[in-house]
Amino acid sequence: MDFLKQSDLLPASGGEEITREFLQELVNILLGFIHKSSQRSSKVLDFHHPHQLKDGLDGFNLELPDQPETLEQILVDCRDTLKYGVRTGHPRFFNQLSSGLDVIGIAGEWLTSTANTNMFTYEVSPVFVLMEEILLKKMQSIVGWSDEEGDGIFSPGGTISNLYSIQVARYDFYPEVKTKGMGVLPQLVLFTSEHSHYSVKKSAAVLGMGSENVVVVKCDERGKMIPAELESSIVTAKEKGLVPFYVNATAGTTVYGAFDPLGAIADICHRHQLWMHVDAAWGGGLLMSGRHRMKLQGIDRASSVTWNPHKMMCVPLQCSAILVKKRGLLQECNQLGAEYLFQKDKPYDVSYDTGDKSIQCGRHVDVFKLWLMWKAKGSEGFGFQVNKCLENAEYLFDQLQKRTDFELVFRNKPEHSNVCFWYIPPSLRGLPPGPDRDAKLHLVAPQIKGRMMEKGSVLIGYQPLGAKVNFFRCVFSNPATQHRDIDFLLDEIARLGHDL
Repeated sequence: MDFLKQSDLLPASGGEEITREFLQELVNILLGFIHKSSQRSSKVLDFHHPHQLKDGLDGFNLELPDQPETLEQILVDCRDTLKYGVRTGHPRFFNQLSSGLDVIGIAGEWLTSTANTNMFTYEVSPVFVLMEEILLKKMQSIVGWSDEEGDGIFSPGGTISNLYSIQVARYDFYPEVKTKGMGVLPQLVLFTSEHSHYSVKKSAAVLGMGSENVVVVKCDERGKMIPAELESSIVTAKEKGLVPFYVNATAGTTVYGAFDPLGAIADICHRHQLWMHVDAAWGGGLLMSGRHRMKLQGIDRASSVTWNPHKMMCVPLQCSAILVKKRGLLQECNQLGAEYLFQKDKPYDVSYDTGDKSIQCGRHVDVFKLWLMWKAKGSEGFGFQVNKCLENAEYLFDQLQKRTDFELVFRNKPEHSNVCFWYIPPSLRGLPPGPDRDAKLHLVAPQIKGRMMEKGSVLIGYQPLGAKVNFFRCVFSNPATQHRDIDFLLDEIARLGHDL
């Protein structure tokens, strides 16, 4: 590979053997990374500051050349890219809602990239389009919708799925918005909890309704929307001459992992004739568990649902679905009928040309890896996986209750796999509660996180929330994590923060 270039690979004449050797070497690099990601002796990350990576490290150069480099250098670049990245499949990576490294899912992603096709028409993506239909029907059935209802599409993440829900809800009430715009509509308002994902406000801004027309509804101490506050907010908005049309309920909030009371919210939406969306991007995976699905009781009454299999179901990024109860609404809302793609006189059933349901034209195939994992695990396997992650959260909660150097943010048993806590260094343990202690405690988590990143042994997120100063949020979505990894996390935080 020392002198060979990209031009020597297929489709070059005689390039088959060189291509095989190159890809085999690349597979060896990937297998090495997968193996190291599962080894607790390996670092979660080898952290470097942006300027260090941009300046170049050990021959790793991010700048783009004018002349082609050798295949050997390309392989070195692949190794270095993985070396300086983050091992999100490591059993001690607790930083994000999406983690883990599922081998079947990886295989699905590799095949998807090799197929290199687009999801807009059946003619270029026949198998994947049918797989999407089957997956959506399965997910709609699990939500609790009948066979006669339900539609959907896979989208680039939960934010876009939530955006679809608002867009489709607005169109359902005011179809003229598609052609005439917001100028012909009354002043619309929508409602979401103070613990909901920021994508609701972002979507309102993107769709031209304005983030100030998102009414933030109060939550209880556990982070659940208070139904009485929602109803009061709706009545107040109407009294101001505004027009409520949409409520976002969250099933699994980002920080606390709280589940809004879906049944009570559905009653309010029915009473006021509002669209009810459930953002189950994080909590949707619990529907796969017979033990935990009751936490989403009432989700079947939603008009739309966001569900991200790339979170609790451990599907490789990205994999998100927007499910819409009213069939045909996505197509009506977004269809423009581009004649170079969506001809009506094709020699097959053109209802399978699903691309006009999307706000995109080109759409990545996100369904195959999920379909393949479902075949490999079955629904029961996903349920077992979810149960294990929530068992890990309960174990962490129990350990924190036993220790004097940590404090729980709230004392309720976790509903989801989120566990929130403070580390209290020796210097703060004698201080009484109050502004002075809070100011000092606020600095602890960021300093520990900085040391943690430099050491690379474990990774966990932190944030403030409302009046609460910076605290750690541990989330479990990687079934490879064991109790010993949780013990290590707490001991490592104590080691890194003991002198603060």
